[in-house]
Amino acid sequence: MDIAFVFKIAAVGIIVAVLNQILQKAGRDDYAMLTTIAGILVVLVMLLPRMQAMYRAVRDVFDL
Repeated sequence: MDIAFVFKIAAVGIIVAVLNQILQKAGRDDYAMLTTIAGILVVLVMLLPRMQAMYRAVRDVFDL
């Protein structure tokens, strides 16, 4: 995993945290929760190809 990918995930986390705080201060707690859930989903979608590659590598190593 390269460092640029880690920075992308961190950037998504920072953006979501800032939006969450802004929305909570504005009294929009429901939108803040939706923003947090959307951020989690974005990171999971970013991680999915990496997890698939790892699964394939493990499967090839153990000849499963």
